[in-house]
Amino acid sequence: MGEAALKQGSNAGNKSNDIDVSDLGRPDTLRYNILTMVINEEYDRAIRTLKEFIEADSEYPNFKMRIERYSLHAIDLIYAIRTKRNFPGLSGLTRTKQQELKDKFREHFKELRFMMKKIEDCMEELRLNDVRSTNMVVKSFWFSLVVIFACGFFLEVIRGLGYTMEIVFNEYLEKGFNLFFDKFF
Repeated sequence: MGEAALKQGSNAGNKSNDIDVSDLGRPDTLRYNILTMVINEEYDRAIRTLKEFIEADSEYPNFKMRIERYSLHAIDLIYAIRTKRNFPGLSGLTRTKQQELKDKFREHFKELRFMMKKIEDCMEELRLNDVRSTNMVVKSFWFSLVVIFACGFFLEVIRGLGYTMEIVFNEYLEKGFNLFFDKFF
């Protein structure tokens, strides 16, 4: 499914002559797999892969809700691309009509690429939100531990050391008053 299949698809009839490989994304990503399947005219496989992706369980609760409309639109675009590429009687049409179909194919393919980028963006946004919320929980946990330990230390100083200091201070105060009263009265 790698670049060899992509190169074969681009050499076979120049059907994807204006597609840049960098637009397909990183290999082994959903966008790369779907777009290469479409380039290689494996429409049913691309649709099946997208449907499986929609139905797959995710670690993010609202993931399916966020990507479902993009995925369904991408499936519709794959159907449209299939129709444009496999148009019956294509060779019998005038050159302008053939060019219109090719232009529509390119337009649909660009839109499909955009939809796949949107799906990846949604996945990345959910991942970042998850990291941010985890970071916030960890910081809150550590802050609460620091506050609890600070309060415990303060109470220990007040109750333990503070009580001892009060006893010592009262003792010195009593001795001071006794000395004062013994000398002057």
